[in-house]
Amino acid sequence: QVQPVESGGGLVQAGGSLKLSCTASEDTFRTWAVAWFREAPGKEREFVAAITSGDSTTYYATSVKDRFTISRDNAKNTVTLKINSLKPEDTAVYYCAGRRWAMSSATVDVRHFESWGQGTQVTVSS
Repeated sequence: QVQPVESGGGLVQAGGSLKLSCTASEDTFRTWAVAWFREAPGKEREFVAAITSGDSTTYYATSVKDRFTISRDNAKNTVTLKINSLKPEDTAVYYCAGRRWAMSSATVDVRHFESWGQGTQVTVSS
């Protein structure tokens, strides 16, 4: 099973930017749909963005649309989440998750992803 690993989190000021990376050593990672989720303290893990494997179709939560950009580089087995104009409400642990099978807007939910990374902390100060 593919094991994604997140990196790139840290402490940033509001308005700043971050680039989160999700990588896997397995070449099959490029055939998986990949999504980013986040979990703030005391809150449910929520969907942030996703990208398909076939045509790299992207999906975004309304709350992050236009600020977050998800992309993938299959040659590097990497999925990137670029975050601009960070807000304090973006503070959370960000998780990368993979789904072996095809996905759609109907499957952008925690229960539809089977392989999870450990998470990377993003903290946005005021």
